[in-house]
Amino acid sequence: MSAVIELAGIRKTYNEGTAIANEVLHGIGFAIQPGEFACLIGPSGSGKSTLLNLIGLLEKPSGGSYRLNGKAIQEADDNTRTRARLETLGFVFQFHHLLPAFSALENVMLPGLMLHGEITREVRATAIRLLTAVGLADAMHKPPNQLSGGMQQRVAIARALALTPQLVLADEPTGNLDTHSADEVFALMRDINKTQGTAFLIVTHDPRLAARCDRVVEMRDGTIVADAPQAV
Repeated sequence: MSAVIELAGIRKTYNEGTAIANEVLHGIGFAIQPGEFACLIGPSGSGKSTLLNLIGLLEKPSGGSYRLNGKAIQEADDNTRTRARLETLGFVFQFHHLLPAFSALENVMLPGLMLHGEITREVRATAIRLLTAVGLADAMHKPPNQLSGGMQQRVAIARALALTPQLVLADEPTGNLDTHSADEVFALMRDINKTQGTAFLIVTHDPRLAARCDRVVEMRDGTIVADAPQAV
């Protein structure tokens, strides 16, 4: 089985070709296998968020190779990248980015609407199933402002899973939560990883959470300085 993502020699330069060109990623290479639960750590400014944006097909690399399910994706056109993003990747951010005018259920149905152009019966049933699985069966019709921070992040995780992604990219998913809520959200992601086989790549500054991942990839100054499995 091929890796979900495989990076080789990835570079990213902003303002390329100008006097203020700034290379922030310097030849990054690593892969994420199906079902992995890995975290990405490093100080602020090390390039973690830029790398996650490249993996998430939100930006293009300046050089190197990016293969998604074995297929080169770095030079694909915008339509191909958008479809690949919807079909393969899920996203969870530090701030949940839920639409305030929509209910929890409507927020989770959005990826299905984007992919299919309509809310099908299957899209709705999947959203209900996911919100039930994350413990929000009784809150699915509430807007985000009636939910706690931890509950809102649970909605965001359900939304990330709406199209059954192979890999969820989580950028500081617990960074805006108190310790108890952070532990609950992390436990939820870990349970999804184990029960559904969904791979996760989590950016975190929390050493407690990093210690509970199967693999830790450490970045510094735009390069990977350590990449090792760990016993959990």
